[in-house]
Amino acid sequence: MLMARYAAVLLALLSTSVVANTKVIYAGELLMIPGQEPLRAQTVVVTDDRVTQVASGYLSLAEFTGEVELVDLRNYFVMPGLMDMHVHLQSELGPTNDRDALRLSEALAGMKAILYGRRTLAAGFTTVRDVGSNEAMMYAYRDAVARGWVEGPRVIAAAGVATTGGHNDVSGLSPEYMLHASAGRRTLCDGPYDCRRATRDAVKYGADLIKITSTGGVLTDRATGTGQQMEMDELQEIVRSAHRLGRKVASHAHQEDGIIAALEAGVDSIEHGSYAGPESYELFKSTGAYLVPTLLAGDTVVQMAENTTLLTPAQAEKAIRVGADMQANFEGAYQAGVKIAFGTDSGVSQHGLNAQEAVLMHRAGMTPMDILVSATVNAADLIDMSEDLGTIEVGKLADIIALESSPLGDIEALLDVDFVMKNGTVVKQ
Repeated sequence: MLMARYAAVLLALLSTSVVANTKVIYAGELLMIPGQEPLRAQTVVVTDDRVTQVASGYLSLAEFTGEVELVDLRNYFVMPGLMDMHVHLQSELGPTNDRDALRLSEALAGMKAILYGRRTLAAGFTTVRDVGSNEAMMYAYRDAVARGWVEGPRVIAAAGVATTGGHNDVSGLSPEYMLHASAGRRTLCDGPYDCRRATRDAVKYGADLIKITSTGGVLTDRATGTGQQMEMDELQEIVRSAHRLGRKVASHAHQEDGIIAALEAGVDSIEHGSYAGPESYELFKSTGAYLVPTLLAGDTVVQMAENTTLLTPAQAEKAIRVGADMQANFEGAYQAGVKIAFGTDSGVSQHGLNAQEAVLMHRAGMTPMDILVSATVNAADLIDMSEDLGTIEVGKLADIIALESSPLGDIEALLDVDFVMKNGTVVKQ
């Protein structure tokens, strides 16, 4: 008799666990597929974490069996969750960075990702590509979010493969501290075969993609410029090794010599692309690589250089020169037909303000619809998740946001996201 009771209780628990979690969303205006015209008065049905139906009109709840939750967005513009292809979730540029590097443990510094991830998710960005953090801590955060242990955006996490003295190597500190900071860093490499080893090492320990720095960078605290730094044989070995292991390669690149070298080596995206020109435009189009513009980073460092003492003289000189040129050069790439994927470099700018990138893209001449495509359809393609993300269609993950007004009429509407759903779970309402 006792065993029969246990069996009955177990059966009840199992039955409860398979009951579908159904949400019915009434969308006043629905951008189902960015790039196509939005639809009026639509119903989106979400079961567990997936979209299971999209229908014209507002379906009656009586048509559904079991418990159904109504999400009434009839006064809102509804669209797929936004994606940011260039963030640094463990940091934010500010006056305490040097102090924190000395005082915070790696584990505690990694906890910042929880705070910054929540701000990013609340801003409507349900997926991000983190392209520069403490790798072990970021992999842990990525996996914790995926398991539902912490709330945050879906994370595609990169490992940085860099050359000695290059942009992604430590700079601006005492020789003794730089020696300490570089000790044991297995993805620092020199020469093609060492860079092959570093790439394989990165994948071994959990990298979703490889981030390289083919040129110098603005925030490197040494006067090494923003031109090409990695040699072609190093670039080729990294790309070949990454692709053989099923990983894409993103390359930080400012000057066109480094952009061209990275594209010729076969990278999948160029980050920043500040001085891309006609020759690189043709390579972008022939290789299919994406440009991730990060105009917000350029705007941020210009403001810092002109209005604060946060940057060193070496950084400030590069910031004013490069940051001021990024927007005009981006317009040239867009007009030339280069594929664009949305990215901000948040971490240089403040997390949660990611949508300001869209405002800058629009000022540079990009249409609101193309901006939305870059942050949804194109971003999903770049991370090979088009089957699950980028549009609101049956079978796809239910990443859905809502705004009071249409960003197609005013792109600044993206600055105030009122509703966020990720994986079918409402995280902001």
